[in-house]
Amino acid sequence: MKKQTNILLAVIFALVAFGCQKNTSINVVSPDGKNTITYNSATHQYQVMVDGKQVVLPSAIKLHSKTLNLNGVFKVTDMKQKSVDSQWQTHLGERSVIPEKYNEIKLFLENNNAKLNLIFRSYDEGVAFAYEIPEQKGVKSLILDQEAIEFNFDNDYPVWAAHKAQKPYRKCPISEAGNAVERPLVLEHSEGLTIALAEAEMINYARMKFNTNAAKANSLVSHLDGKVERTLPFRSPWRVVMTGKDAGQLLERNYLIMNLNPPSAIKDQSWIKPGKVLREGTLTTQGAKACIDFVKAHNMQYVEFDAGWYGPEGNNNSDATTTTLDPKRSKGPFDIEEIMKYAKANDIGILLYVNRRALEKQLDEILPLYQKWGIAGLKYGFVRVGSQDAANWMHEAVRKTAEYKMVVDIHDEYRPVGFSRTYPNLLTQEGIRGDEETIPNSHTLITMFTRMLAGAGDNTICYNSMDRVHKMGSHASQLAKAVCMFSPLQFMYWYDKPASAPEKKDGLWGKTNTIGDEPELEFWDAIPTTWDETKALHVEIGKCGAIARRKGNDWFIGGINGEENSEVEIDFSFLKEGASYNAKIYTDDPSVKTRTHVRIAQMQLDAKQKITMKLKPNNGFAMHISLK
Repeated sequence: MKKQTNILLAVIFALVAFGCQKNTSINVVSPDGKNTITYNSATHQYQVMVDGKQVVLPSAIKLHSKTLNLNGVFKVTDMKQKSVDSQWQTHLGERSVIPEKYNEIKLFLENNNAKLNLIFRSYDEGVAFAYEIPEQKGVKSLILDQEAIEFNFDNDYPVWAAHKAQKPYRKCPISEAGNAVERPLVLEHSEGLTIALAEAEMINYARMKFNTNAAKANSLVSHLDGKVERTLPFRSPWRVVMTGKDAGQLLERNYLIMNLNPPSAIKDQSWIKPGKVLREGTLTTQGAKACIDFVKAHNMQYVEFDAGWYGPEGNNNSDATTTTLDPKRSKGPFDIEEIMKYAKANDIGILLYVNRRALEKQLDEILPLYQKWGIAGLKYGFVRVGSQDAANWMHEAVRKTAEYKMVVDIHDEYRPVGFSRTYPNLLTQEGIRGDEETIPNSHTLITMFTRMLAGAGDNTICYNSMDRVHKMGSHASQLAKAVCMFSPLQFMYWYDKPASAPEKKDGLWGKTNTIGDEPELEFWDAIPTTWDETKALHVEIGKCGAIARRKGNDWFIGGINGEENSEVEIDFSFLKEGASYNAKIYTDDPSVKTRTHVRIAQMQLDAKQKITMKLKPNNGFAMHISLK
């Protein structure tokens, strides 16, 4: 009741001020009282406070349009208040029950030229705001030339900046971040407070990124990838400030991004099935059957046929309604009818890769055809990103694919904005610098607590590509990635093939290795891809990290180490009190006489225990904990 009273008092105070024709500040406080976003109508600025401390200083909201003057002094003419206290459930997330609690105020503003609405929300997990261009006299549509919303701070805090979704990160002060910095952008504010600046519900809009503000110290400013043209009325995507004691808490509560999107438009989600995926690289019927046999034997759910099955993917004339092999990738034979019959008999789903050239030209033609074939889902390749047109096409394509009951994996530069809540057939996406680029553990340890705040990431995990694995880290740390890098469609053994598949000798994807029978692979056989609960156990961005996830009564833990010796203490108090558990622990050990050198140990656990994992540089560990 007290929390509701706080927001109502803010509304009453503001309305009295309007009656007296005074300017005022309007506060929106989170249900737990920790986060506050404030709007000042005199200055047309907002600010953010956490636990009573100013985190985002007064920052201007600037919108540039030749159609209307959307800046200057605005008068608040009305407001609406809303509070939500609910939760929703999913079988496709990092947690199965998601709380949705917030307080909201919508302000109706006017200046001499235009009307503008601002919507402010405070959640326990952070704050968000959006602007709305309502109907205007004599104006039916509007071109927004640019957005320049400030995020001002009191210090030149360190941020983790990447300039493209699939490029390296670097830690630098705000002043050195540069232009076109990706979101989410993690900022290490102070002891006990880390924030992330993000974007949510970016559907029919130009993508937002961040620039260092050349006109102001310790400041970032939003920047759109091109103009936005919309019929009135329309609302912007959400501008988000996620708050937490550290990046681990941000990860545990990253459902904030999905909560800023509408509920599912798909009532019956029973056909949307997560799972583990093996890429078939030979593009042959023999290779397909070998993969189907392998995934069935190893508790995997999907086989995916990658580029080349309908011709050269970069050729605009390649026809995705046919199985016309790219001769540079395969000589065949590739009998899709026989493959689909075999997959169906073994209850294995088939995914097809389709490059955006064919998607944009043939989507309405291929969807009913693939449904007839029995295809379970599509992987979109080399999609366009950034512009309003690209975003609109992309999300419309996901909607259309849902109509044919197919799941989607979007590859390359696309990063999630929470659309998977509304269309949960969008199971995963890339927008990540993953294992196919042979990235070191230290970079994975950045990705875990930056990019992964936005949602699922298809990391394309490797295992038997020995040269790549040794450059990245170790085999135990590869095992751990299936826990640490959340993806409802989890691609495993990215450069590997089953022993019974034919050799692939074209070299287009590097050397193709044979999947072994190492005993530790039982960990991947057992692991699910979606979860009931997620906990960040150890968080040192770029240095060391450990994450625990629960499915039913089983817990899986993944730990990855960077370039220095580390110790990770695991407190098992998250286990059910009074219960006993069996644990299998997988660690790197050069003395183990297998080609992967992974030791398997067993122990008994309960909620009162703590253990310390001592990790050498670039090593890792994995655990499977099951109820006795």
